Amino acid sequence: MKTRRIAIANQKGGVGKTTTAINLGASLAAAGRPTLIVDVDPQGNAGSGLGVYSGEGEKTLKDVLNGLCSMTEALRPTAVEGLYLVPSSPEMVSLERDLLGAQDAPLRLRRAVESLEGFAYMLFDCPPSLGLLTLNAMLAADGVLIPVQAEYYALEGLTQLLRAVEYVRGRLGHPLEIDGVLLTMYDSRTRLAEDVEKQVRKHFGRRVYQTVIPRNVRLSEAPSHGMPVLEYALTSRGAQSYLAVAREMLAATAV
Repeated sequence: MKTRRIAIANQKGGVGKTTTAINLGASLAAAGRPTLIVDVDPQGNAGSGLGVYSGEGEKTLKDVLNGLCSMTEALRPTAVEGLYLVPSSPEMVSLERDLLGAQDAPLRLRRAVESLEGFAYMLFDCPPSLGLLTLNAMLAADGVLIPVQAEYYALEGLTQLLRAVEYVRGRLGHPLEIDGVLLTMYDSRTRLAEDVEKQVRKHFGRRVYQTVIPRNVRLSEAPSHGMPVLEYALTSRGAQSYLAVAREMLAATAV
């Protein structure tokens, strides 16, 4: 089975990266595509949002990147059939220091996922930074999905992210694509959201998903119950929007 690997990245915090990883992953799994979410963010919110918690002695991504176990050993099932998780841990914040001087530091994640089989999609939930962890995700990925909040300063910082993508392509020789830009937290009642959407679509053109993710109470509540919004409130606008994004992705990537 061919695997599409996607880094969900934006160094701006609070734009919906983890929400997208969880709910897009669940939507792809619901469409019959086995999906793995790799939580690259030390905050570990992808795990808590899926009701997966790491107990003492259980392996996490830090163990994988430190060479203490394989990705297979760190895999955890979720309550969603076909959806799996490699959890993060707070200790991941020290990883850049731990790997200081290691020539292969940016390639640890790429090498770890190369042997994994049986997944149609891998989604890397990146931290809000452009440090070593995000670089690992980009070098492990085929493409980048960029969530953009439909609010003022939406494009702030995206220049840096696009430069990082170009650095990975040009200086590091990795053929990373921009899989798409996803508008999140969209409030159709405001003129601002419409203006931001026009600005983003003008800037990125066809790379912007037609579906936008609305501000939605059920979408906000679902993580506190440890489940994707598809499990928590399937008929909600939030759930239906992520299912629509998954359909767009399936049509574009044909995995």
